[in-house]
Amino acid sequence: MIFVCSDMKRILILISSNVLIFSLLYLCACTKKSSNYTGMTETAPHDSSAKKKYLALGDSYTIGQNVEANERFPFLTVALLQQHQLFFSDPQYIATTGWTTINLQNAIKAQALNPQYDVVSLLIGVNDQYQGLDTAGYRLHFTQLLTKSISLAGNRAGRVFVLSIPDYSATPFVPAPEKARVSREIDGFNAINKEISLQYNVTYIDITPSTRLAYNDATLLASDGLHYSAKEHQKWAELLAAAIEKALK
Repeated sequence: MIFVCSDMKRILILISSNVLIFSLLYLCACTKKSSNYTGMTETAPHDSSAKKKYLALGDSYTIGQNVEANERFPFLTVALLQQHQLFFSDPQYIATTGWTTINLQNAIKAQALNPQYDVVSLLIGVNDQYQGLDTAGYRLHFTQLLTKSISLAGNRAGRVFVLSIPDYSATPFVPAPEKARVSREIDGFNAINKEISLQYNVTYIDITPSTRLAYNDATLLASDGLHYSAKEHQKWAELLAAAIEKALK
């Protein structure tokens, strides 16, 4: 009888030990799972209502003629900023291939825009040059577009970013005898938009030298041989994202 009781005691002790070990393992597993969930919550992007707003103004270069929507420089810029914990909604575009400064002005007037954008980019002028419009008119209309951009950014000039006009003379679209003239005229238009941008304390990003590399690098061009590929748009996005991050932090 004593032998049986002794065995029963050992069995009860063994069962109790196993229950304790199982409980500890379960507790550790739950703690680990909870820790992972907390970490994901802390690093997750903000909800859509808290995301910053980006308005991209321009022409074919902004809308990304002949590239996919996720290869346009505004989209790529937002993706780069997210890697640095700056979360934006998808960019809003007012840009169409072929637009001059006047076309862009008219399009902005036709839109019901939220005046409190966190970032506004402006890249416009190649079609003014291509259509032979005078530089005096470009100066006037670009100034008006820039002041409108500042207004849309909540009157914060530091939240507006102007990109220079690409030099499409480096593309096969421009015949060899015309390349020097086109390049010279692009420089003239860019001298105007840079002067006005600096006058209004707006960040100016010179992407023109990069676009001239297309003369010897066809991978920088889209399939039409005139506009730019995702590879070139990525270059612009890197410059713009760096400037925006500096302005916002």
